[in-house]
Amino acid sequence: MSNASQPTEFVRVLARADVLALAFGAMIGWGWIVLTGGAILDGGSLGAIIAFIIGGIAVLLVGLTYAELAAAMPQVGGEHVYSYRALGHFASFVCTWSIVLGYVSVASFEAVALPTVVEHLFPGYAVGDLWTIAGWEVKASWVAVGVIGSLVMMVINYLGISTAALLQKVVTGLILIAGVMFVTGSLFSGDTGNMQPLFASGEHGAFGGIVAVLVLVPFLFVGFDVIPQAAEEIDLPFRDIGKVLVLSVLMAVAWYTLIVLGTSLMLDNDALGGSTLSVPDAMQAVFDGAWAGNLMVLAGIAGIITSWNAFYIGGSRAIYALAHSGMLPAFLGKLHPRYKTPTNAIILIGVLSTLAPFFGRPALVWLVDAGGLGIVIAYLFVSLSFLILRRREPEMARPYRVKAGGLVGVLAVLLSLGMVFLYLPGSPSALVPVEWVVFGGWMIAGLLLYVWARQRYGREVGDRLIRASYTKS
Repeated sequence: MSNASQPTEFVRVLARADVLALAFGAMIGWGWIVLTGGAILDGGSLGAIIAFIIGGIAVLLVGLTYAELAAAMPQVGGEHVYSYRALGHFASFVCTWSIVLGYVSVASFEAVALPTVVEHLFPGYAVGDLWTIAGWEVKASWVAVGVIGSLVMMVINYLGISTAALLQKVVTGLILIAGVMFVTGSLFSGDTGNMQPLFASGEHGAFGGIVAVLVLVPFLFVGFDVIPQAAEEIDLPFRDIGKVLVLSVLMAVAWYTLIVLGTSLMLDNDALGGSTLSVPDAMQAVFDGAWAGNLMVLAGIAGIITSWNAFYIGGSRAIYALAHSGMLPAFLGKLHPRYKTPTNAIILIGVLSTLAPFFGRPALVWLVDAGGLGIVIAYLFVSLSFLILRRREPEMARPYRVKAGGLVGVLAVLLSLGMVFLYLPGSPSALVPVEWVVFGGWMIAGLLLYVWARQRYGREVGDRLIRASYTKS
């Protein structure tokens, strides 16, 4: 008998603060450190703030569909279960395999982000030429930092969800402290004159500037969906799972808008244009000291850790769910007898993340862009599942029930489609050919594994998963 048919044995240990830190920390990675200045230049200070609010509302609508479904079916794998129940076996695989690409891409990218940010603290530490990829010189010491970081994160997640959750809470707390210092300091010492222009004045005007910033939203806000992945490890009333998910999205929206506000108050356009790390430079301006800028760089490293940690958790649980329902090889559906973690799935993500630094930064940008498409495809599947289950199973127990569910579901579907179109040809952020090769190769590899697993295990394993979801709802 395969491991895929064995019952789950996750333990519910994640308290409210753990879950909130998990989702919020996932959404607050390294991007806010490096992308804020560019967003202000592209959209204007007020335009960038409006873009993050609009994007946040879009993500919140999708998050509401997740919240209702996560509370109704609190099972490992999250969207895997919802899409299976609403759309069937193959659609569930496509949905989950797509978001696994997103999780793996972020976990791999953090292994590149870490050595990159360390270079800002220790200039010139990258030595030892290895090779060049896409014009990027890969250095031995630079690779070593990424590899060591990846292995440490893998071990932490291997040892149990409690260890990973403790790390997440502590590091997220450090980010919040630095953020509060920055925002409050900028409000007192900033100059509203630095915020000019309020809106972009380029060829496409204010609207074009806002759209340019909106393109960043799917990448920056991904992470709330980690909560449903770990649903069987959350020790909360099912209704509260939905509430915490929605709160985490609201906190992320507030975070990004306040960071944009603080940065635009401290740095004018000329300063932003000459800055490689705008938020640390703005922090240095607030407190008039290099130590403050370095503190904000450390907060950025903390963001790398929280995002990295969260996507190890989310990605490994999604892979586990696929294997557990007979859609991937059964060994990936194994739980450690002591630590109760999907160890083989964690090791798989660890191997991919550890290899990432060897390919340099440009290659990982291709992976992240392809992963972004996978994530928004999953959002579309979940939003559709929300609408279908509302219509097909109105009697389903929904501990957290979204008001005006029909309207929310339709808007979530439309907005998810809009985010998908951002990656298609004709869009300013369309995938380039090599990114389509990455995305297509991932999906073809998954299809081959799916066909093999379907022949090996049949459909009955997955059907048992869905019958289990009925007992939970």
